Amino acid sequence: MVEPNDGELTADFSRHMIAGYERGRSEAGYNATYFRSMLAEIGPVATAKKLLASPTVSDGFASLWERGRLDLTVEALVLDPRFETLFDLDELNIARRRLEQFDYSA
Repeated sequence: MVEPNDGELTADFSRHMIAGYERGRSEAGYNATYFRSMLAEIGPVATAKKLLASPTVSDGFASLWERGRLDLTVEALVLDPRFETLFDLDELNIARRRLEQFDYSA
């Protein structure tokens, strides 16, 4: 198996972030406009890192939890084994802890 380089991995992560936004809108009725603007302004990895650096879960996380769709959160995507190398151990632990607090195992 060929390992993707950082540029390919980041592009793949970006596609998955946008797909998660679209699925949240179509499947859960959640239009994450602030999230979408963050993606456009600072990019997918920086958006994920910014959300993880916050001391509390985002409004989007809470909205997706209310809809029973934690699978669509940034935290769940960050823990996808394909993308773990884009994040440091602290960020991965934050994502895991947040999901576990809401009884979701990634």
